Formats: sequence, C-alpha cells, structure tokens
Amino acid sequence: MSTGLRLAPASPSLPEARRLISALDDYLASLYPGPSNHLLDVAALEQPGVSFYLGWLGDKAVACGAIVAHAGYVELKRMYVDPQHRGQGIARALLAALEATARETGKVLARLETGIHQAEAIALYRTCGFAERTPFGSYAADPLSLFMEKPLE
Repeated sequence: MSTGLRLAPASPSLPEARRLISALDDYLASLYPGPSNHLLDVAALEQPGVSFYLGWLGDKAVACGAIVAHAGYVELKRMYVDPQHRGQGIARALLAALEATARETGKVLARLETGIHQAEAIALYRTCGFAERTPFGSYAADPLSLFMEKPLE
C-alpha cells in the first residue's frame, strides 16, 4: 500500500520533531511509570550513531523514528505516528524505511523494547517479523517491557 509518506533524516531539534517527541512522551507517561519508560531525549537523539527521521505527508510531519547503532545491531527508538494519521499504513512504511536504512549501514539485526500496553505496536512488530527475546544491551527485565528482534538479511 502506498501511503505517500516521505521519510527524511531530520534534526530532533526541529519544532516538528519536538512536537512528535513530546506527544510520544505524554502518551507513554499515561501508560507506564517513569522507571519503565526508556526514552531518548532530544540531546541523546543528536548523538553520533543515532539516526533520527521524520515521516512527512506533504508539508506536515506525521511520524518519527530513530535507529541507534550498536555493535552488530540497531535499536529502533522513538517510533510514533500522529493519532490523526494512524490506520493508513504509515507505521509499517516507517518501520520498513528504518529497516532499509539499517541494512544500508551493514546491520543485520534490529532490536527494540516496547511496552506491554501498546497492543497496536506489538501487533505491527509481530506481523513485520519481529520475535520476542530477552532483554538486551543495558535493559533489565521489566514486567512492563517486551523485547523483540528481527534479522534484517
């Protein structure tokens, strides 16, 4: 399905990016206590090894996502679609574009952490080939977190 989404690298400091990041923060804060929110702030999203993207429909930023490079894998972070634009395949298109970008950098594995109360996100990741795994990197086991990965080969 063609969504018309244009994905472009962007600074997380842009007003459009900050609006989406803030909306995501508010949404996650409504679902999980602070210690179970594993958020990257704007400063962290500007660090080397992090690629932040905005998804545009025309001149409006409607989605964002990031990939964080680690040894042997990338971690997907900050995946978010404006609620007014959900159900149009934008999240799937964003995920596919982030995976393609990771492949272009030579990464063969994508990992992520998501919360157990985000049924739509979990369903998306599962239908796109992600499978559950144990915590990775600096994450500790958390009953409110679900850890997943997908080979990118």
